[in-house]
Amino acid sequence: MKITNQNRGTLLAREAILADTSFKRIQGLLGKERLDAGCALILKPCNSIHTFFMRFAIDVLFVDKNARVIKAISSLKPFRITPVYINSALAIELPSGAIASTQTVEGDAILIDI
Repeated sequence: MKITNQNRGTLLAREAILADTSFKRIQGLLGKERLDAGCALILKPCNSIHTFFMRFAIDVLFVDKNARVIKAISSLKPFRITPVYINSALAIELPSGAIASTQTVEGDAILIDI
C-alpha cells in the first residue's frame, strides 16, 4: 500500500502494512529495530497508541473517517502514550521525521492506495 498527502502532493510511505486485527494492532512495531524510510504501519481502527517497549521514536498521524489528519505527532519517543482522539478512524505510524519532510499538517487529506 502507498500513502500520499493529497494536499501537498507528497509521498508519506511507498510501503505500508495494514494492522486491522486485534493481534496485528497489539503487535504493532513491538520488537522491531527500526521503521525504515518510506515504510508505515496503519492501525485500523485506532484512536490512541502507546510506544511502550519500543526501541525508537516514530511520527504518528491520526486520521478521521473522511481521510483528514486530525492530529500529527512528530517524534513520539519510546514509553509514551497519546491522548485518545475520539474522531480518529485510524493511526499511521511513520519513521521519525516523515511528517516534517512531507510538510504534513492537521487538516491535510490522506490517500491510502491499495
